[in-house]
Amino acid sequence: MILTGPQIARERENQRLVLEPFDPARVQPNSYDLALGPTLAYYTGEVLDTRQANAFAEVEIPDEGFVLEPDRIYLGSSVERLGSEHLVPIIRSRSAAARLGLFVHVTADLIDIGSIGQTTFQFHAVQPVRVHAGDCLAQVTFWRPRGRIVLYDGKYQNSRGPQPSQIHLDAVGAGR
Repeated sequence: MILTGPQIARERENQRLVLEPFDPARVQPNSYDLALGPTLAYYTGEVLDTRQANAFAEVEIPDEGFVLEPDRIYLGSSVERLGSEHLVPIIRSRSAAARLGLFVHVTADLIDIGSIGQTTFQFHAVQPVRVHAGDCLAQVTFWRPRGRIVLYDGKYQNSRGPQPSQIHLDAVGAGR
């Protein structure tokens, strides 16, 4: 069951979810708008590899904005620290950003219950799109789980800023 915007605000007040900083003006009917933080990251290699760390660069978004180019994945992060030990956050693009051809959370929209931190946005633009720090490009919805809750305790816990893939650690940890 999805929470309504007013219920998101109540759950935050009751400390059943983390959403900081919080701006009541960003509460929507079924979601909360998330703002883009001040930095972006992108991979510098031509071919990305799931079995090793991939080189990447970080850039501060200048005042005039930063142009996201097609055929490249960019990583950004929410200004907000978010998560819950009681509810499941799902990140999606705001329709206004999607109408510009900007994919904000390219397929990995589910945030595990118990994961708390700044969320990493995975940007892909179908044509050049200029973004600015502070733009509300994404939204978070919260869902009530059903069944026994097992809290997330993984490698992205307490994330700050854009986080590159750490999938290579899965292969090492699994003994592959």
